[in-house]
Amino acid sequence: QSQLVESGGGLVQPGGSLRLSCVGSGFTLGYYDIGWFRQAPGKEREGVSCISSDESRTYYADSVKGRFTISRDNAKNTFYLQMNSLKPEDTAIYYCAAPLSICSDHPTAEFWGQGTQVTVSS
Repeated sequence: QSQLVESGGGLVQPGGSLRLSCVGSGFTLGYYDIGWFRQAPGKEREGVSCISSDESRTYYADSVKGRFTISRDNAKNTFYLQMNSLKPEDTAIYYCAAPLSICSDHPTAEFWGQGTQVTVSS
């Protein structure tokens, strides 16, 4: 059974940092483009970041450029989202997803994690 499991969410003050992790099982993440999405209350789900299987291509939403970094560790079948300089508007449920159709601004995904809550508040 293929699945993705996120961890690393929580409550952080504005300006703080968090690192989200996504562990895959039942399939090899290294073969695929992978990514992170988020959904804030009352808003549609949006793509945050993605990375291609060979790491030659990445995408970041304009709202997170320069603050978030996506990375992958294929040996651990895991990928990450390092989030720095967090803002209250980053508050959302964050989901990892893989495989992606292609790393781009509007990819589709086959499997989704259960989501992890990130709350940025003082």
